[in-house]
Amino acid sequence: MAMYAVVQTGGKQYRVEQGSTIEVERVAEPGSEVSLRPVLVVDGDSVLATPADLAGTSVTAVVVDEHRGPKIRGFTYKSKSNQRRRWGHRQTLATLEITDIRKG
Repeated sequence: MAMYAVVQTGGKQYRVEQGSTIEVERVAEPGSEVSLRPVLVVDGDSVLATPADLAGTSVTAVVVDEHRGPKIRGFTYKSKSNQRRRWGHRQTLATLEITDIRKG
């Protein structure tokens, strides 16, 4: 069984392995290296989950690409008062390639 980790960034958690790619909210410029905070590290039968176990662990990744996500369209209104508002949002996303998972 390969070693994997669960990392947290942008208020979301992602399951990553070495060499895998994930799409997260923008964290840094393309080409730069980032360090992600692991929440859980699994290596075969050993599971590191407590803050004391995770003190020396680290997950490093390289920002490969930066792009815009799909457009989210919203509409709010209040009945009987002719109050309407349309809005849209496109989140800037970054593609990360996981380069290393280190246990402490």
